[in-house]
Amino acid sequence: TGSDGISYRRSLQPMVIVRIVVFVAGLGLVGWTLLSAIRTVVLPRSAQSVLGRVVFRSLSRFFRVIAGVQAPFAWRDRVWALFSPVALLGMAAAWVVLVLVGFMAMFWAVQNDGWSEAFFISGSSLLTLGFAPAATFWERVMAFTEATIGLGLVALLIAFLPALYSNFQRREVKVGELEVRAGTPPSAPVFLTRLNTIGRLGQMETTWLEWETWFIEIQESHTSYPALNFFRSPMPDHHWITAAGTVLDAAALVVSSVD
Repeated sequence: TGSDGISYRRSLQPMVIVRIVVFVAGLGLVGWTLLSAIRTVVLPRSAQSVLGRVVFRSLSRFFRVIAGVQAPFAWRDRVWALFSPVALLGMAAAWVVLVLVGFMAMFWAVQNDGWSEAFFISGSSLLTLGFAPAATFWERVMAFTEATIGLGLVALLIAFLPALYSNFQRREVKVGELEVRAGTPPSAPVFLTRLNTIGRLGQMETTWLEWETWFIEIQESHTSYPALNFFRSPMPDHHWITAAGTVLDAAALVVSSVD
């Protein structure tokens, strides 16, 4: 009462401001993470994702050290073949961790039980374990929201991987076909020589149309799913960039040198 009550209220004001700031920061972190997930998985166009760049660049440095520069090609190919799958799993882990941290900050801001209890209820809600009950109405609202986000991230990942590997398989079909026609690794002169041997050099229109469709599919799939750019072919001597260069070289040779 009196001056003691006024002093007590004044001492509470900085703590209230801190809790408001922490709540807003946690809410912003959750929103930023969800935006990154939407840009990576849902948005059908190339979009900048700071989180994606951080994860992929950090892991690329780690893989570069493991693969080495002077190591044999077979070893480097095996190491880098794991890069894109591990980076995708790293993205999923980063989404989960950031959402957990964001809601932990919000739970701490509305509770008086400390960071340990906030982490406990945030993890229970995100993983839908349910062993940490929420006490107040707003805590329950946040718990339900976090559980929905956790299930949504899992659903996005489940729907994302089949689409990713479907585009990968379509890409690799043409890369594998080129081995029969252009050798391993593929070469434009070998490609044209073999076509001439079987008498199909003058019937290249169908071949060019097939590869034109392939280039269009590559543009669409590798723009919508940038992680596909880092997926290596199942065979060490195959690569979609090498296949594309071989076809373009063959077309240039036909235009410039074949009567």
